[in-house]
Amino acid sequence: MKVGLVVRHFDPQRGGAESWTCQLAERALTAGYDVHVVAQKFAVSERPLPIVRHRLPKIHSPYAFAAAIDDKLRELDLDLVHDMGFGWRFDVLQPHFGAARAQFERKLLSMPPLARTVRRSLTAISPRWHQAERVAWRQYADHRRMVIALSKLVARDLERTHGWPMERTRLIYNGVDLNRFKPQNRDMFRAEVRERLDIADEELLVLFVAHNFALKGLPSLIKAVGSLRRSGRPVRLVALGGKASARYDRLAQQCGASECVDYLGAIKDTAPFYAAADVFVLPTWYDSCSLVLLEALATGIPVVTTRNNGASEILTSGREGFVIDDPGDWQQLAQHIDTLLEPELRERCGVAARRLAERYPLEANYQQVMGLWQQIAGRMRLAA
Repeated sequence: MKVGLVVRHFDPQRGGAESWTCQLAERALTAGYDVHVVAQKFAVSERPLPIVRHRLPKIHSPYAFAAAIDDKLRELDLDLVHDMGFGWRFDVLQPHFGAARAQFERKLLSMPPLARTVRRSLTAISPRWHQAERVAWRQYADHRRMVIALSKLVARDLERTHGWPMERTRLIYNGVDLNRFKPQNRDMFRAEVRERLDIADEELLVLFVAHNFALKGLPSLIKAVGSLRRSGRPVRLVALGGKASARYDRLAQQCGASECVDYLGAIKDTAPFYAAADVFVLPTWYDSCSLVLLEALATGIPVVTTRNNGASEILTSGREGFVIDDPGDWQQLAQHIDTLLEPELRERCGVAARRLAERYPLEANYQQVMGLWQQIAGRMRLAA
């Protein structure tokens, strides 16, 4: 069976949809599929996969990129196409970023009222936004195809914003590599990483991992940590990914958190930092199903996140950590972090976190996806 995978970058180091697609390709090859990949860029690898590569030109326009994907797929004799959210010619669509309109709505909520009004006005006249909307219209126009939603949150958003029928949606939560992210990592990495960062044993290390700091709620977390530090609580915050900016430095100074926040930038291997952390916090305004939260759970540390994170659907607030309703409610965020200063509670939550993560292994995630391929292929054979 010849399967086509569509993604912008086929690169295991980029994270998110890109690394997930690379691992899916590897599993599909092992299962006997003939794997074709349509992408704009292919990473150089010491151990290249025996896939068939179809390279697209570098295109920034969302509509032009989708059109280039369409042209390329028309040339190929594939049995099934699985698109990660970029084109409109597919049998399976898996928008890893969720519903774009819903993400935009919730991103607006993270802004002050005036900035919100300006952003909405600018977006209304943005050619790029209108191109993305044209792509989305074509993606969700044909209800005979299948969509994989990474959470119920995404499924509801797609139904609300695009009229996509629930019966054509398959719910498949993200999976996590339980061998790479595990509680045993704490014995190997915890002391070394904390010593390198000059974090004392009695300090609570709060870890935040994201690329888009604003969307994923870093301002709320800085305010919460600043509040705790002013109260004399031994809390440190380490942020991985993204880029530090003067905006966050100013906010940390205003909140009294400038001496307890470290920005480490993009980290190739995040596993040692989960192992060094005491709590993982992601007060996100929108996340289809946060893989970094699953990685924290698998490492066996408590988590704090929001209802706007699709991964929160698998959590029980108070058992593996806490789930808050409002990403902007930094006071509640601070309260939950303060509660987790209690070592015994952290230990109980950490054990429950690992137990929960074990229900979502990465291999099961890929098997669910390939099982859907087989179902679709079976229906195609019956219809032929």
